[in-house]
Amino acid sequence: MKKTYRGSCHCGKVRFEADIDFSQGTGRCNCSYCAKVRNWSVTIKPEEFRLLCDEVETSDYQFGTNSAHHRFCKTCGLHAYGSGYVEQIGGAYYAVSIPCLEDVTPEELAVLPVKYMDGLHDNWWNQPKITSYL
Repeated sequence: MKKTYRGSCHCGKVRFEADIDFSQGTGRCNCSYCAKVRNWSVTIKPEEFRLLCDEVETSDYQFGTNSAHHRFCKTCGLHAYGSGYVEQIGGAYYAVSIPCLEDVTPEELAVLPVKYMDGLHDNWWNQPKITSYL
């Protein structure tokens, strides 16, 4: 069931809301980027994401194929969300950082389904051997 959540970076300059159905799962990846920022995100469609601040408050980081935009706050540096286009997952998407959600309860977080992806070896559709550090 979809629910609207509000989220923000640490300093509050980057704010958003997102319509999320957590039963669809969340993701953690071991690629060179996600492992370093300990990314835990949920993927949603663009129409389910609303930026509530001026985009000028964010900066963009891209690497590799430049298919993903990793957006972060210019002030506090926190990575709050990202966006991109990947045909294999249904085209355009937003990836919302779950730890940036303000109104998700600890009880909700404790039972979220997590899919692990082996992005480090471009083996995205399979889980890496070791996931405990993600």
